[in-house]
Amino acid sequence: MKGQTAAAGFQVGVRRTYPISQTEAWDLLFSPEGLRLWLGELPALELEKGYRYETLEGTTGELRVVNPPEHIRLTWQPKGWGQPSTLQIRFLPSTSGPDRTTISFHQEKLSDAHAREAMKSRWEETSAIIADRVAKRA
Repeated sequence: MKGQTAAAGFQVGVRRTYPISQTEAWDLLFSPEGLRLWLGELPALELEKGYRYETLEGTTGELRVVNPPEHIRLTWQPKGWGQPSTLQIRFLPSTSGPDRTTISFHQEKLSDAHAREAMKSRWEETSAIIADRVAKRA
């Protein structure tokens, strides 16, 4: 089935390149506004391995890898999901210039094709909103 692997179950990846530096991209996604955009509303997020979070919307998880400004990996379990998935966000410097960065969302261990499509839509929408925020900053 599309997006399904033996090792990681259903997975999805969405990536987009923006005209900002790797550090600016990281700072944008981990600002209070940026966190609301991709993670949800939460009282705090300590960027350290092992930190457990819960958003006001009920999504829970744990930070597994924190490597600013390049990579974060966390578990992701919205309210109502039977099991957590794994979300990785990478901030990849573009080879086309120093002030261009690709932000890559990759999510695996999704329960089924429906969850995969829902998360694909979420990361595509998030990527479009990031593009809008970056354009407004310029």
